[in-house]
Amino acid sequence: MPDLESLLDQVDEMHDDIIALEQALVQIPTVNTGFMPTGNETEVCRYIEKWLAEDGISSETIESAPDRGNLIARLEGSSGKAGLMFMSHLDVVPVEEEEKWRFPPFSATIADGRIFGRGASDCKALLTCQLIAMRLLKRNNIELKDGLILASCADEEHGGRYGFGWMAEHHPEKLAAPYAVNEGGGVPISAAGNLTYLLGIGEKGRLQLEIEVRGSSAHASTPWQGSNALFGLSEVVKRIEAYEAERDTSTSLFEHLSTFAIEDKPSSANIDQIIAENEESQPRFASIMKALSRMTITPTMINGGIKSNSVPESVRLTCDIRTLPHQDEAYVRKELDKILDGIDGVTIDIDYMSIPNASDFETEFAHR
Repeated sequence: MPDLESLLDQVDEMHDDIIALEQALVQIPTVNTGFMPTGNETEVCRYIEKWLAEDGISSETIESAPDRGNLIARLEGSSGKAGLMFMSHLDVVPVEEEEKWRFPPFSATIADGRIFGRGASDCKALLTCQLIAMRLLKRNNIELKDGLILASCADEEHGGRYGFGWMAEHHPEKLAAPYAVNEGGGVPISAAGNLTYLLGIGEKGRLQLEIEVRGSSAHASTPWQGSNALFGLSEVVKRIEAYEAERDTSTSLFEHLSTFAIEDKPSSANIDQIIAENEESQPRFASIMKALSRMTITPTMINGGIKSNSVPESVRLTCDIRTLPHQDEAYVRKELDKILDGIDGVTIDIDYMSIPNASDFETEFAHR
């Protein structure tokens, strides 16, 4: 059986194949607008099925809806159970203002030592690496104790309801593994004079908040005869901007700050000071600490009014909310009640896109 050094040499020898695979994946548009029909993930699933079949690796595409394919592939181990799952996603975000792109977004053009295209990084580069790893294991007849699952699913860019969420509900046996490696970790940051790669062991939750402010309509020439919903909305936006989220340092990252030459034990009382002291010397790390220590509420879209000479009766504000692992919907609603208290005509609707989660930092797998 080849050793690790030999396998890495083979990766170098597969350079052209790796590039070709990445380009092929990018060149299949899998744009997810969030509004059905969208995604087109099945097409890229069929391509991957054929690619894996070249080495005798079995795979299947499971559709959650027409053209919303989820790919599952396996390399079996001697134990008869899976030990690890490679996770990735097939969809990409929409392309806005294509004319501003240096190259067509689905051309996968190579320039300046890079592949340019929508999804080239998020997430088809990771998928390419996972597929190459499976091919290497298969071609070298590596005997696995526990099996390896590759799950590349649809709809990650809109919450996973047609992807991993749907698979977990309808086909949990396809995802049954004690450990999984996903995108998001491995980001390099420069800290304390060293280049450090962070492990991502959790993810903040995402909620989509719709705030509607209602007033009463009138002609714009006599605005006093109505109640302009925009004025109520302006107060909503001001309060969201002024909102100070609860500080929290319970995530395991804060137990390892000595790695980054930060000796003070972080707490809700001093985390802002620690961030401020590192913003200039370690800006990327300071940004990560800020994200991991608080919930965020970010206005992203506004919609309202029917005509330029009419006082708007109703306006809607869409916000993106990111929550920490212990913050559930009840917590979010309590915070929103405090923010919106006393503003007339306000109603809210919350759509839970993804639940916050965190895994243990110290695991048996991490020490293998």
